[in-house]
Amino acid sequence: MYRNLKDFLNRLDKAGELKYISQPVSCSLEISRYTDMESKSKNGGKALFFENVKESKFPVATNIFGSDKRICMAMGVDYLDMLAEKVKKYLEMEPPKSIRQALDMIPLALGASSFIPRTFKGRTPPCQDIVKKGSKVDLGEIPVLKCWPQDAGPFITLPIVFTKSLITGKQNAGMYRLQIFDKNTTGMHWHIHKDGSNYYNEYCTANKRMPVAVAIGADPATTYAATAPMPRGMDEMLLAGLIRKKPIVMTKCITNDIRVPAEAEFILEGYVDPGELRVEGPFGDHTGYYSLADDYPVFHVTAITHRRKPVYSATLVGRPPMEDCYLAKVTERLFLPLLQTVIPEIIDMWFPWEGVFHNIVIVSINKEYAGHAQKVMHGLWGMGQMSFCKAIVVVDKDIKPDNTSDVLKKVVSIFDVKTDITYSRGVLDVLDHSSPHKNFGNKIGIDLTERFPGEPEKRNQGCTERKGEENSLTADIILPLLKRKIPGEVCCRPLFEEYNALYRNSNRIIVISVDKGEYGGKHFTDILLTMDDLKMFNIFILFDKNVDLHDNSLILWKLFNNVDPQRDFVAEYNRIVIDACKKGPADGYHREWPDELTLDE
Repeated sequence: MYRNLKDFLNRLDKAGELKYISQPVSCSLEISRYTDMESKSKNGGKALFFENVKESKFPVATNIFGSDKRICMAMGVDYLDMLAEKVKKYLEMEPPKSIRQALDMIPLALGASSFIPRTFKGRTPPCQDIVKKGSKVDLGEIPVLKCWPQDAGPFITLPIVFTKSLITGKQNAGMYRLQIFDKNTTGMHWHIHKDGSNYYNEYCTANKRMPVAVAIGADPATTYAATAPMPRGMDEMLLAGLIRKKPIVMTKCITNDIRVPAEAEFILEGYVDPGELRVEGPFGDHTGYYSLADDYPVFHVTAITHRRKPVYSATLVGRPPMEDCYLAKVTERLFLPLLQTVIPEIIDMWFPWEGVFHNIVIVSINKEYAGHAQKVMHGLWGMGQMSFCKAIVVVDKDIKPDNTSDVLKKVVSIFDVKTDITYSRGVLDVLDHSSPHKNFGNKIGIDLTERFPGEPEKRNQGCTERKGEENSLTADIILPLLKRKIPGEVCCRPLFEEYNALYRNSNRIIVISVDKGEYGGKHFTDILLTMDDLKMFNIFILFDKNVDLHDNSLILWKLFNNVDPQRDFVAEYNRIVIDACKKGPADGYHREWPDELTLDE
């Protein structure tokens, strides 16, 4: 159990997991460069502690959760599934059938009640050692980072935002980035599906000012809990207490009635006025793209309080892998047993990093009847934040979802383009840029389970059988064929050829990069599906010309981010072309397509 952020940093230091940067660094992009390089180094690198920040007297810590070892240290476990095992104990509690059972359940029941947040009893809580109110408030004193070149300004990236329902009086903790507008105002970037936004709507309806408080730099469990997709009305601080095995100590703010963690490094107190909006963004987001500018509420800061020697905790988000991937992994493991209480046939699940958590999930199930995979897909799409998942892949219980080799073998050996795809429509994450509509679009389910009686028979799902050289074409042979038909720069790479030798009539997949120019994806789709020389391939995936086709992580990231399933999947009998390129008017896409994140600018 860590009382606060400094406890955790000290533990990291003793474990050799903290790297100190003593030379002067700037909050504007320079700390980001260090953090980006470190987070993408082997095994997530080290946590970073910047001792000498040019713009502030306060030090900055980044990448503190960004490795398997550090996230387990943060959660106080040897492996993350220990959290799920802890949750299962409470989910499986049933009314006792005997005195013996009742006695056995007492420790669990007492444990649950002991996680309820407590009130600070001392004279001055640590988070209020220093208090600045009114005209003395100056957000410029805090070393808030400008992370990416096109960011609209500095953003607070690890804020724990506390709000309170006007109707129920219950508090919520969420993590919504805050753009610094001036010395005492920020943006409040809560998405429409977040509890903070829901509570804000209550205040707007009543035309009342909404009290808000923000904690920066809490103990690891509290910081994580603010990111967790808890059911509405559930107190995230209770989850933090469960993880750390000791309740969070809370204290009342000085200028409003919000309760905040007493051991936090910084507290921002203030309010949001109903109906007051200001343009916020763009901002380099965890998708690896800039999220576009939009109107969001304004947070007015009435007081800044902090510890005597606070540390500013920040993160950098961008193309995976980065620190937020490890926080998301906690959610994947911790919330699996919660999903299983509603859909018990789910055995396991995995969110690949390249899917940036809301673009794809792979689930294994205990399949018992025809259509079972589709039932699970629709069940997940109707459940909380799983509803934002654009793609769901279902495999049988003997396949581990995170075993990419076994999943790919199923794609090659049994996937049927005509019968194994299920399309749906509904709410999408606001950061999904591939859909022609904001917050709404198409979804896809892919069934990689074995057939049950009553399900459609698989067709000759793979490629047309060829003999001789044509059955083992290399990129060097294929490329001239493509150049005869496709204008501009073009490259190609056949995928998973090692698996094709194992299975008769297997799917054969090729990735192709093209210069779309003025053409839409349909132009290239028509060419590929009519090329007799390429009939041995039945799955084509298109990428833009600057994409390195030999970088497997890159092409998966592009595929998961840039595709609207119904627009960009074009199937013809047992063949399909998937357009993972940037979209424009020629594709019927009229939104602004965001830029990719890079520090090279």
